[in-house]
Amino acid sequence: MAGAKPSAQAGGAARYVPEHHDLRSLENAATSCRGCDLYKDATQTVFGHGGGDAPLMLVGEQPGDREDQEGLPFVGPAGRLLASALEDASIDPGLTYQTNAVKHFKFNRSGKRRIHQTPRRIEVVACQPWLLAEIEAVQPEVIVCLGATAAKSLLGSSFRVTAHRGERLEWPKDIVVDLDPQPFVVATLHPSALLRDRSDRRRANYESFVDDLRGAVAILK
Repeated sequence: MAGAKPSAQAGGAARYVPEHHDLRSLENAATSCRGCDLYKDATQTVFGHGGGDAPLMLVGEQPGDREDQEGLPFVGPAGRLLASALEDASIDPGLTYQTNAVKHFKFNRSGKRRIHQTPRRIEVVACQPWLLAEIEAVQPEVIVCLGATAAKSLLGSSFRVTAHRGERLEWPKDIVVDLDPQPFVVATLHPSALLRDRSDRRRANYESFVDDLRGAVAILK
């Protein structure tokens, strides 16, 4: 419609990303990001957390309710399950940098509750510059995509976790970033999927998730 104000995501986050991709500068700049409309309802930007030289980067979908309130990724129920899985896989959390493909919490209200909503593709694409800048800053050796949204943010909209789960994948050629060497990518389930699992295979599915994490860290050796 003529005269309508363009959506925030029309330009994405790229114009908010600072030239220098150190984590402190990125996190500070991300607090003012208006690259998509999700900032309007979220409490705050939830940026990544962990060592600036961590060899293993874990990428989830988006912050949840607790993460939105506390300003840190993976501090809610899914984060606790992830912490348990890292322990069971004998992975030191200090080796990880943990973040999300989307930096704001997307939700619908149901009374006083805020119900998670999966980000749309346009929102994932709008936020991708932050994720790529984090990857450049950290220079991880392996990136673990937790769930479909994270995997598609790097590996394309046609990627299926179920078809390639746990595989060691090459860095996508169509994404040009300053990486030396380029990291491998591993895709697996998001911990929240395991929390929702009420099947008879719940324990086996959890063990498979732990095995995927073990496989990812084995690439470092």
